Amino acid sequence: MKNHDETADEPTPSEEDRSTPADATTKLPREIHVLVAAAFIVAIGYGIIAPVLPQFAASFDFGVTAATIVVSSFAFFRFVFSPTSGRLVDAFGERRIYIAGLLIVAASTAAVAFAQDYWQLLVFRGLGGIGSTMFSVSAMALIIRLAPVDARAKASSTYATAFLVGNIAGPVLGGAMAGWGMRVPFVIYAIGLVLAALVVRVFLASTAAEGSATKSGRARVDALGDAPVQEVMTFRQAWSDSAYRAALLSAFVQGWSAMGIRVAIYPLFAIQALRADTAVAGLALTMFAIGNASAVAVVGRFADAHGRKPFIQWGLLILGVTTAALGFTDSIWLFFVLSVVAGIGSGLANPAQQAAVADVIGRDRKGGRVLAKYQMALDGGAILGPIIAGAIVDRFDYSWAFVLTGLLGIMAAAYWITGRETRPQTKR
Repeated sequence: MKNHDETADEPTPSEEDRSTPADATTKLPREIHVLVAAAFIVAIGYGIIAPVLPQFAASFDFGVTAATIVVSSFAFFRFVFSPTSGRLVDAFGERRIYIAGLLIVAASTAAVAFAQDYWQLLVFRGLGGIGSTMFSVSAMALIIRLAPVDARAKASSTYATAFLVGNIAGPVLGGAMAGWGMRVPFVIYAIGLVLAALVVRVFLASTAAEGSATKSGRARVDALGDAPVQEVMTFRQAWSDSAYRAALLSAFVQGWSAMGIRVAIYPLFAIQALRADTAVAGLALTMFAIGNASAVAVVGRFADAHGRKPFIQWGLLILGVTTAALGFTDSIWLFFVLSVVAGIGSGLANPAQQAAVADVIGRDRKGGRVLAKYQMALDGGAILGPIIAGAIVDRFDYSWAFVLTGLLGIMAAAYWITGRETRPQTKR
């Protein structure tokens, strides 16, 4: 009996993918490690300002709602500008747009540090979202073109681990800066972003000519040289692939659950429903991050060896079931345990999901626009999730919001049954 993964109407792997033997021990090129180092710098800086930004916004005395709008403006600008960032990547090359994006966020963050009123703060922070989506889409495109075909999930998980560790360490450093005032962390983050841009500019440029005698080496030279000579993959072409359609849905659910609900609803549930204090609420976020980091750190090489779908489906299923169970928790310790398990579920799915998108695009085409739509799905979930869940909490209670979120995860896992397995075929 023929299963869905073998249907004739699905895109077939490129010659490069068919001829590449899978090897779980494949080493990542140095260029990937340069991107990982830059990601860590960005993430640790973001972790420094994340706890400060709402307080800084509230200091202008416009109310809690106005303060949350400042936080949301960044994600909103990311979402709106994603299609443009994809076109820029296809037109001008990944590395150039990556560096430009970092510098835009650096300028925006520095401006935030010197904002004199609420409206300046709102505009400056929102503009940073434009640069953020530029370097996010560029980073994904660079990883696709630089990573060995049989180590795409490993490259994605290594990159994601750097972000997670930075996001965990950042608030610790931010706490140590508490006595320095609320503006200093933004200056430090801006400096860190400039440093990350310099790291990418100097170290990627210095390695661009290495390995150019090999096929993968030529791909690295093309990517790092910003030469937009490859065919551009259109969104319509990607949409014809069942794996890409499934990835868009699961990305939306990941954004809703792991990026939106986790930040907006977890702390409020701990404080209002479980009667915990603010420190405990923050610890719940840390528990999720620990579970996420532990899974992301190891899943990459297994997804490269055994396929993307099993990890995506099991990850989404675990995330969905544990998130639904959170709504019926009456113990803070059980809340912590479920938060860790939910983080593991998210961590299992995310690198494999990104690798599946990379497989769909392949190394032989530019996929900035395709990646931008994927980024929009993530950001769309992160924006809508807290709004809808918050309305449900106000109308009913927390359990309904968590159950809805859990059902979305389960539905996304089920929908992946229709998505093809994208892991490159290997010679036997």
